Amino acid sequence: MTVLVFGGNGQVGRELLRALAPLGPVIATTRSGKLADGSACEVADFDSPEGLPTLLDRLQPSMVVNAAAYTAVDKAEQEPEAAFRANAQAPGAIARWCAAHNVPMVHYSTDYVFDGQGTAPYAEEHAMAPLGVYGSSKRDGEDAVRAAGGRHLIFRTAWVYASHGGNFLRTMLRVGAERDELRVVADQLGTPTPAALIADVTAQALQHPGQLSGTWHLTASGQTSWHGFAEAIFAEAVAAGVLAKAPNVQAISSAEYPTPAKRPAWSVLDNRKLQQDFGITLPAWREGLRHVIAEIAKA
Repeated sequence: MTVLVFGGNGQVGRELLRALAPLGPVIATTRSGKLADGSACEVADFDSPEGLPTLLDRLQPSMVVNAAAYTAVDKAEQEPEAAFRANAQAPGAIARWCAAHNVPMVHYSTDYVFDGQGTAPYAEEHAMAPLGVYGSSKRDGEDAVRAAGGRHLIFRTAWVYASHGGNFLRTMLRVGAERDELRVVADQLGTPTPAALIADVTAQALQHPGQLSGTWHLTASGQTSWHGFAEAIFAEAVAAGVLAKAPNVQAISSAEYPTPAKRPAWSVLDNRKLQQDFGITLPAWREGLRHVIAEIAKA
């Protein structure tokens, strides 16, 4: 069972290369043809979706996992065509190939497909109403994967972080070591979710005997604000010896930290369907954070 992973250098992609290895040979792709460790891999350019079927024809994978995406939320407002090529047209091209060859496809989506006006965790069937280009491109990507008609597993996730790559946790650890006080938004709520959890659940889902197809919310459990996440990062980092002391974290509103793209204020996703369908327990977000901080402490 050969597994093809698009986006092998991303936060989730790097964890997938580890988590999917027990399923069989894993082929990674990146835009540059190089992995994070400098080793060579296949080239896949999501800015040129028309070339992806040729790559798939040559590799003939048994499973496809798409962890590649245009994720620069603010930049997408100035580059909508690039965002839609990578997040909608490319997944659609892959999904059509997979459907034609009876190959299951995993695709990752985001909390940004919702408008963030909710007060209860979003269920999978809630109407999508993205606020900006990034969310709109990811919504169209979901629609393209479904429209292809093959077996698909779409996992919506949120607030992804890891011990590697560019993410909120690593930014907080860097800035927290340099400053005594930080200002962090407190009126956006969601669930911090480790990339390793996403990869591990993906591996379990692909091995599920039910051959399920559909859309699920894949996040850790519980919720917090960016401010609460920052405070938890510093508390765990000090306890693990990663930081000598925690800075003071001042709570601010989104209005005090304007960005080109509007963020959803409420990004909590209901993950009960995934837990029920696949028999998987999704841990509390704070537990996931503790594991990632411990990984950083060991490095």
